[in-house]
Amino acid sequence: MNPSTALGRVLVDELVRSGVREVVLSPGSRSAALALALHAADARGDLRLHVRIDERSAAFLALGLAKGAHRPVAVVTTSGTAAANLHPAVLEASHARVPLIAITADRPAELRGTEANQTTDQVKLFGDAVRAYVEVAAPEVVPPSAAGWRAVVARVVAAAVGPTGEGPMARPQGGPVHLNVAFREPLVPGPDDVQGGLPGGLAGRPDGAPWRRPAPVTPEPASTLPLGPRTVVVAGDDAGPAARLLAEEAGWPLLAEPTSGARNGTQPIATYRLLLGLPELADRIERVVVFGHPTLSRPITRLLTRDDVEIVGVGAAPLTDPGNRVAASYPSVRVEGSDDPGWFEAWKRADVATLAAVEEIVLDPVPGQGTTLGHPVFRPPLNPWQVARTVSLAVGPGDLLVVGSSNPVRDLDLMSVPYQVGQRRMITANRGLAGIDGVVSTAVGAALGRRSNDAYALMGDLTFLHDSNGLVIGPDEPRPDLTIVVASDDGGSIFSTLEQGDTPYAAAFERVFGTPTRVDLGQLCASMGIDHAVVEDAETLEEWLVEGMQEGIEVIEARVDRTNRREIDLKIREAARLH
Repeated sequence: MNPSTALGRVLVDELVRSGVREVVLSPGSRSAALALALHAADARGDLRLHVRIDERSAAFLALGLAKGAHRPVAVVTTSGTAAANLHPAVLEASHARVPLIAITADRPAELRGTEANQTTDQVKLFGDAVRAYVEVAAPEVVPPSAAGWRAVVARVVAAAVGPTGEGPMARPQGGPVHLNVAFREPLVPGPDDVQGGLPGGLAGRPDGAPWRRPAPVTPEPASTLPLGPRTVVVAGDDAGPAARLLAEEAGWPLLAEPTSGARNGTQPIATYRLLLGLPELADRIERVVVFGHPTLSRPITRLLTRDDVEIVGVGAAPLTDPGNRVAASYPSVRVEGSDDPGWFEAWKRADVATLAAVEEIVLDPVPGQGTTLGHPVFRPPLNPWQVARTVSLAVGPGDLLVVGSSNPVRDLDLMSVPYQVGQRRMITANRGLAGIDGVVSTAVGAALGRRSNDAYALMGDLTFLHDSNGLVIGPDEPRPDLTIVVASDDGGSIFSTLEQGDTPYAAAFERVFGTPTRVDLGQLCASMGIDHAVVEDAETLEEWLVEGMQEGIEVIEARVDRTNRREIDLKIREAARLH
């Protein structure tokens, strides 16, 4: 057995022993030893291999798999620009604390700086975005023991997973890691070792045990928050059920983003972004308890930067603290008793009144007429809020919804239907850095990792186009059952709701912010063998979501208009009312 073959097989074997069950591979020569070892492991059923030709899409596929399965996932590339293409997903994983293991093949160290083919400096390529960087030098001979190689895998997997604690309230504290592995030629097994195993000192622990088991983490006792200050609970991305439980126990309003995992029960305030514009409510807030990573709205950011409000952070560092105002932070918190019910009741009355006003503006329901899913018939033309409400209604208990950034996640934030406690759905998005890149691949990965009842994705047309390579899936690769709803307005409508959409910038807006593409999504999908349908009203969209097309990935293009987006957005902001 040559040294590269030995190294590749040992690393893959120890990944499996350490709990890695999904690996994404992009093809390359320098990574051949890893590719062949992964193919053999997949054939044995030790792991599931996914092959993608685009490294950036491959990395986001791995990110989605890790999100869906809640376990570490590796992505493997060759050297050079292939490794650099992992960077966007590594950054997203870093801020979202997703256990992504980036394994990059490299040339031997002595070739750095020589301008040798596909050779660059990959040492600490991702900087501080990774929780750990480990380099394995190219071996010249097969060592008598693989202890060093196996210990490296144990270290990076442990760093990726992080100290998660125990129990259902534990939240992830790990993140991405980088394992840079150099290989010398020959890069493939010799003719006598095509199906060879791991002899002698290269073998791992007996009975398939990992080289090193992580030490159990003892959860710290919860800190008690005093009642009294008028408090709201903010639940950002991946906050988890702890935010909801605290809000229910104390009787506080819960301002929960749709991807928080806390938006169910009695306490969520659906129109919180609008109500924070009412001084009669917002100015009375004295304390904010923050869970997760809130990124969705400027009103929440302004709230967290107010110098007259006490900010309490809950969870592992780093905490979301845009105004550097966090006065105290705790791993977990509790209260003894419940607070003045009048505080929550004021928010709830305003929420009910405001939501009714918003629904009149954007849904325009027809009285007395209902649909299969039980909601009123919405008058045409189809708009983005009708799309978000219809998708939200279609996502049932046990289902998965992946949401794109920009307007779709904000439309869902306003239009999401309330879920009952115990009716668990997974609603996720790339909110670490809130970019539009990699969303198609993330959705495919999450659906493959989650293996839920039904899987959906909601995104804009620019987000869809930005990662259309995520639909380039080979004939032998695992495919999920996934329905992708594209709110298609031929451009970037979110900019029309921001400063750039104002009148002084109208001459430049369409070219440098609106960015229409005129791409025919149907032809694009057809070129990749993906089923595609166009809908222009909410009832037809609902029919497609309920009945579906066939197994596999399907794209429903919901065509909406963006020329009046700013006008309607202004009406929505003015709809906030106390009762």
